[in-house]
Amino acid sequence: MFKRLVGEFFGTGLLVAAVVGSGAMAQNLTQDVGIELLINTVSTVLALGLLIELFVPISGAHFNPLVSVIQVIRRELSISEGIFYVVVQFLGAILGVMLANLMFSHPAVAISQHSRTGDALLLGEVVATAGLIFVIFHSINLGKSKLIPILVPAWIGAAYLFTSSTSFANPAVTLARSFTDTFPGINISSVPDFVIAQCAGAVIGFGLSIFFNSETSKHG
Repeated sequence: MFKRLVGEFFGTGLLVAAVVGSGAMAQNLTQDVGIELLINTVSTVLALGLLIELFVPISGAHFNPLVSVIQVIRRELSISEGIFYVVVQFLGAILGVMLANLMFSHPAVAISQHSRTGDALLLGEVVATAGLIFVIFHSINLGKSKLIPILVPAWIGAAYLFTSSTSFANPAVTLARSFTDTFPGINISSVPDFVIAQCAGAVIGFGLSIFFNSETSKHG
């Protein structure tokens, strides 16, 4: 259990470091917001795929409280295990953003001034999160877990570019990103609404995975 928790801590931390660090690097390289988003997307997709592949054998590579909670619902984690997973994910995410800030000579904690508000952005976050959760659990239901290191980054990369919210899709990452005043940041006042949208998306995505699994079972 200790090794699994350490894996979730470092995996989540490294993921956030990649998200925030690539955003800070993009700001240093260009003032073109489109190019900044592209740099941020490519780095996140590559890091996510690599981290999932490496940490699946250690912790399951959740890196996301929503995934861990659903694993508790599916009885693949106990309630106590789920609580520990969520705690270390939040702690790892905060450490990751601090590391990224320091790498680019920013204060370890710099409260973001980037307000992200509005129904359109929240709808985008519902879509991004629903898709993520559906991809993960439908893949598991189909017996295609080995493809998750490819499928999840593919969805996140696409959702970065086609959803209005740029696909946070993770409460731990969302909170952590409020502690950086770089391109990927989000003002702390925007975090609660984003997390609510993510929870709604998770319910939709998990519900769809159950529905399609039952339909698949009916048809053999």
